[in-house]
Amino acid sequence: MNTAVRNQKAAGTLEIFGSPVHREDEVLTKPALALLKTLHQQFNARRLELLAARARRQGDLDSGELPHFLAETASIRKDSWRVATVPSDLQDRRVEITGPVDRKMIINALNAPVEAFMADFEDSTSPTWPNIVSGQINLRDAIDRSITFADANTRKVYKLQERTATLIVRPRGWHLNEKHVQIDGEPVSASLFDFAIYFANNHEALARAGTGPYFYLPKLESHLEARLWNDVFIAAQDATGLKRGTIKATVLIETILAAFEMDEILFELREHIAGLNCGRWDYIFSFIKKFRNRAEFVLPDRSAVTMDKHFLKSYVQLLIKTCHRRGAHAMGGMAAQIPIRDNPSANEAALARVRADKEREASAGHDGTWIAHPGLAEIAHAAFNASRAPNQLHILRDDIQLTADDLLRIPKDEITEGGMRHNIRVGVQYLAAWLNGSGCVPLYHLMEDAATAEICRAQLWQWRRHGARLSNGQLLTEEFLGAALAEEMDQIQRTVGSDYANGQYKLAADVFRRLIMDETFEEFLTLPAYDLLP
Repeated sequence: MNTAVRNQKAAGTLEIFGSPVHREDEVLTKPALALLKTLHQQFNARRLELLAARARRQGDLDSGELPHFLAETASIRKDSWRVATVPSDLQDRRVEITGPVDRKMIINALNAPVEAFMADFEDSTSPTWPNIVSGQINLRDAIDRSITFADANTRKVYKLQERTATLIVRPRGWHLNEKHVQIDGEPVSASLFDFAIYFANNHEALARAGTGPYFYLPKLESHLEARLWNDVFIAAQDATGLKRGTIKATVLIETILAAFEMDEILFELREHIAGLNCGRWDYIFSFIKKFRNRAEFVLPDRSAVTMDKHFLKSYVQLLIKTCHRRGAHAMGGMAAQIPIRDNPSANEAALARVRADKEREASAGHDGTWIAHPGLAEIAHAAFNASRAPNQLHILRDDIQLTADDLLRIPKDEITEGGMRHNIRVGVQYLAAWLNGSGCVPLYHLMEDAATAEICRAQLWQWRRHGARLSNGQLLTEEFLGAALAEEMDQIQRTVGSDYANGQYKLAADVFRRLIMDETFEEFLTLPAYDLLP
């Protein structure tokens, strides 16, 4: 047990409720928790106010209002200004790999032939207390290059190569608490916990290694939420004696509301921003969520909502234009495909889809892209190496003129029974894995995380809520959806065999049923599911 830290309970200010994790004292240090306490006491009230503002904004959308470019910030969009220059190891971000913070993943990702690795505490990590604390330990070991992993089955030992990718960390979103830590009797923000522990423990070692504390910021819905992050960065740098601007962040534009405030988000973080990223899967989920009560915004099958659709193509074009005008990088989205080793023809088809996607991003003007598997790095590099430059900041896209209508024009493709059943299977199986402690799950030749699972359950809720009619003429009623869920659970049980009894499938099905059947839409599936984690 970390006596030095856990004895702080006696003071009544900071309490740790999670069971002790091996080597926790190396990251749950007094300086790190002191910074967490400072940030919590200074900023948590603002965080809660901003979450309340999200709820009020949802009420406006439910009442018929549409998102729009803000009149009060028109001067920011009109004026000429640029963000601060980014460090040399963030100038070239042609290919970035992402994944959870488990030990083997971190080693393989840092060794991958890519420019950067986003270590993810958010959508691809199930936030059990051991996962979160061990993830911090793993990153600390990676930064000081002592990290190794011995596979008990293969006896292979993994360690870092001489050359490694630039490390970027994604903390959890503003909406999440870290329930295992309380300050003054109040749960701390998961965002502040992930950020403070990582930053306090590693900023000196990162500087010695010639890099810095770099972050991806998820699920922002407004420039005021970006302002909060900027103020957190300033406070953390001031508390540790670092020069302001040392921290660099890339913001994921993965909510429909943030898409209307890209200039403003860059402006708020202009001293600390490196770029924006097209977080396409969460963006689609956000679109469904924000317009969930509006029948005119019902989306078709997930497989039909591709990046060539007008509303998504417009979002990409606006992001690139906005970023490059301000000197910021415009990052592309995730290729969820993974290599299919036992089926050459299916594998080639999957790789062809990745190739087309990355070529689309490169030709649009993106500066880099995301992949989920090292086996896709060569394809992604081929697309972006065609420009023969580390980035494409020179592509300004002045030819693009977009309106709010462009960002809201939805595709009119079909809703199919196959698409409905696929959503059920993916949603339940992902949730079962998440409840078992795994947040990044290969399913049906795609790497699924919380964002894609959110699309699955949100679509089912939306289709049921508005009585969608499937392409075969079947009306999607609650009764039909319930029967389909039962049938798919039988199919899942047959598929996974003996693992069914040892997994969390029954619990996952119960949670999933509530998520798609309740009259009230749950903002994030991870909120009720988090209560079920130890």
